[in-house]
Amino acid sequence: QVQLVESGGGLVQAGGSLRLSCVASGRTFSRYAMGWFRQAPGKEREFVAVTSWRSGSVYTADIADSVKGRFTISRDSAKNTVYLQMNSLKPEDTAVYYCAARQSASGSTEFRSYDYWGQGTQVTVSS
Repeated sequence: QVQLVESGGGLVQAGGSLRLSCVASGRTFSRYAMGWFRQAPGKEREFVAVTSWRSGSVYTADIADSVKGRFTISRDSAKNTVYLQMNSLKPEDTAVYYCAARQSASGSTEFRSYDYWGQGTQVTVSS
């Protein structure tokens, strides 16, 4: 059974940092795209970042314009884990953050194209 489990969310003041982790189990995800989406109340799920597998241990990253320069995505394929480092957080970053995996080497910004999802972790940024 495939599971994605996020951790690391919480309450932080504007300008602060958080690091989200997502551990995948049930299969090896080293050759799959893994990424992060977020959803604020009353809004559609929004792309944040994704890593795509290229070859061997080489991955590429795509970051949403809204968080570029502040958020970084990385992964440890040996641990089946993907991370989201969030710096200079803003109140508008407040949302439930979801980890997702796609049965494809290439990532996508379209949340409907992902096959596996975590339960989500709340990130709240106070002003």
